[in-house]
Amino acid sequence: MTELAIPAETTILTGGSGWFGRAYLAALAGASDPDHARAGSVRVLVPRAADAEVVTDVHPKAEIHVGDVTDAAVLRELMKDAEGASVVHAAGVIHPRRVSEFERVNVRGAQAVLDVARAVGARRLVHVSSNSPFGTNPHRGDVFRHDEPYRPYLGYGESKMHAEIAVRDAHGEGGMETVVVRPPWFYGEWQPLRQTKFFTLCRTGRFPVMGDGGMRRSMVYTGNLVEGVVRAELHPAAAGNAYWVADEKPYSLREIVETVRRVMREEGYPVSGRGVRVPQIIGSVAEQADRFLQSRGRYNQELHVLGEMNKTIACDISRTTADLGYRPPVALEEGMRRSIRWCRARGISL
Repeated sequence: MTELAIPAETTILTGGSGWFGRAYLAALAGASDPDHARAGSVRVLVPRAADAEVVTDVHPKAEIHVGDVTDAAVLRELMKDAEGASVVHAAGVIHPRRVSEFERVNVRGAQAVLDVARAVGARRLVHVSSNSPFGTNPHRGDVFRHDEPYRPYLGYGESKMHAEIAVRDAHGEGGMETVVVRPPWFYGEWQPLRQTKFFTLCRTGRFPVMGDGGMRRSMVYTGNLVEGVVRAELHPAAAGNAYWVADEKPYSLREIVETVRRVMREEGYPVSGRGVRVPQIIGSVAEQADRFLQSRGRYNQELHVLGEMNKTIACDISRTTADLGYRPPVALEEGMRRSIRWCRARGISL
């Protein structure tokens, strides 16, 4: 088995106050995974000064930089004297108010980070992408494979596709290596409000399961994603490539909802005995409405999420396992249990 490289003396992270960002920083600090603790310096970009505290709560020694990911001056200060550094680019926007933010943050932001990282002589840049550049699977038995062609889903997918292309085209320029990591739906510690709402809807029996709930979704526990990103950073075989990073297998939507409800019940939460089943056409109608709104430059998070709920979005991680030795240690039930306990420990109402 190929040994992982020694981590760079300097690690640079954009999107440090986000869901993945905090999980990654917790690992580097040794709080969530001692195997990934790093002694070198860690620099973190956050968009607002108010976000600094959430980063230092996770990694007290992190050097905080505040600014827009598209601002070259901010990025030059972030990466000053960072020759040989490892850069993890996780900053991005998923649910904006205006569609134009997808291009501004996800495409121009990625290009700006690439340009500065290359100029300072960074060793490797890992770009955290998404499943959205590949759309949805044509049928429930299908999975996205390592060499899947692009079929972007709406504005977010289009923006992440263009960012991926820029990252892959930049590989080798100025001696910098690049790697793309493609995670699907996250779950796990440091979750945002939208995931908390999902738990609440499951607990109260108000989450809308479409049809028989047999559509499949790949998910990734945050600890598994951290493991995949670290391997993308440090494994020699990763250079110039792109990898799916997810749990070992996809889950049916029905299994996801039932698992959340069962674990919440076992953890002492009151769980409703009822559930909501709706026709799959509801998802198709929501998708069309989402497309119409986005064509007018507007974005509605609830409509967008509802439009995906009748679709299979599943990937195959076998190439990631073969090339990088990635074997996700946590599956759905345990990951959801950790998520729920994390919320309770922080007084987050579910």
